Amino acid sequence: MKFIKEKISISEALSATDWGVFFFLLCLTLGFVFYGEFRKRRLKKSEKFDLLDHLIMGRRLTLPLFIATLVATWYGGIFGVTQIAFNKGIYNFITQGLFWYIAYIIFALFLVERIVSYKAVTLPDLVGKMFGPKSSKVAAVLNFFNVLPIAYVISLGIFIRSFTSLELNTSMILGLVIVLSYSVWGGLRSVIFSDIIQFFIMCIAVGLVLFFSIGEFGGLGFLKEKLPEHYFSVTSDQSYFQLFVWGFIALSTLVDPNFYQRCFAATDSKVAKKGIFLSTLIWFCFDICTTFGAMYAKAVIPEALSSEAYLIYSIQVLPEGLRGFFLAGILATILSTLDSYLFLAGTTLTYDLSNEDHHENPFFHCIGILFVGAISLLMANFFSGNIKMVWKTLGSYSAGCLLFPVLLGHFSKTKFSDNAFVATCLVSAALMSVWSAIPRSGLLSDVDSLYIGIAASFIGLYGFNYYFARQKSDNSQSINRHL
Repeated sequence: MKFIKEKISISEALSATDWGVFFFLLCLTLGFVFYGEFRKRRLKKSEKFDLLDHLIMGRRLTLPLFIATLVATWYGGIFGVTQIAFNKGIYNFITQGLFWYIAYIIFALFLVERIVSYKAVTLPDLVGKMFGPKSSKVAAVLNFFNVLPIAYVISLGIFIRSFTSLELNTSMILGLVIVLSYSVWGGLRSVIFSDIIQFFIMCIAVGLVLFFSIGEFGGLGFLKEKLPEHYFSVTSDQSYFQLFVWGFIALSTLVDPNFYQRCFAATDSKVAKKGIFLSTLIWFCFDICTTFGAMYAKAVIPEALSSEAYLIYSIQVLPEGLRGFFLAGILATILSTLDSYLFLAGTTLTYDLSNEDHHENPFFHCIGILFVGAISLLMANFFSGNIKMVWKTLGSYSAGCLLFPVLLGHFSKTKFSDNAFVATCLVSAALMSVWSAIPRSGLLSDVDSLYIGIAASFIGLYGFNYYFARQKSDNSQSINRHL
């Protein structure tokens, strides 16, 4: 049985073979980025900037590409997921896996056909077509903060820090500069072609860790012997109120701009629907590997730093050569999400929040992505590198303010006004902020601000819609009387 240390120098643990494998796969990934740009130039019939091709690949996303980019985009916060599993056990699989699978299946079964029919380019664009132009701007602001790649800048910083002597902030800056250097000039096509190789590397890498862990230490019996009982409990040491907060955050997938963008880019709704089902199956396998891999890390090196334990453990449990492959897999997992979110947040700025004069300006799109990178770095420092807090805070606002209004827009027979949507989102966000700030005790301490936002958005949309409709009716009657 291998002796696994709780703290190691990762750079010293890697052999020349490991470094060779790592840099080969890194170069291969960058090669796919350039190949995506080469393909775009070959397909273009003129040198004029093609907005639809830049943002949604001209709606030519086929099934294999759809699966690769959707799966790869979704797991950049691998250190956040493995940290939860290291501290809570299978609670991670429930909160970061099962709840999300339910949301994915709902999206595929009930939303794909509806959203594709709008022929929109972005989620705020779709909201604008459903409710009105002011709603589009409000949705764009909420989406902008939801897709800021803060958690993935932190993850990349942790990755770089783990085998250098740099501080986390310096590591985040270095990593972000590298990603921005190839993200600013490419469109969605370049992102997707890099996702292809990253998809294979990341999936194989986490699978290898679980395979060698079982071979080295044994199966479930070893984990049950070494870990506390709550590691195998659905709620771990949390309350059901706290557990189901993650369920509602997972439902924010139903208003997640990455899902919408990929569906808008797909060749048709059948590709999008089938792609989501197959991606969910892959995510299930991926989550099994990361959850149990992190639990092995807890069982073997319980005193390790939780944010880096999975990485330190994996480097030691894998044989020479595969360590470099694993490192490339972790980096691919982070980069595939970071570049996608940089691009999407930049799109929100330059397409959804700017005037139409800037839509066809490629330089403006580059500036937007650079601005997103700077804001993400500042907010990563604000959250002090806490990935879980980033997800919970920004995911809560997105789900609390947008989830019910957008779903009701899809399924309710009531025609909701532009003003009603705007008022509902503003009030929901304000109430969530106030609830988070006030001191609470007893049963109220377990009531998360997300529940307040969801309740307010559901009640508010009908209430404000009735109010504005009544106001419009009164004004019309007043005008008629004067006539």
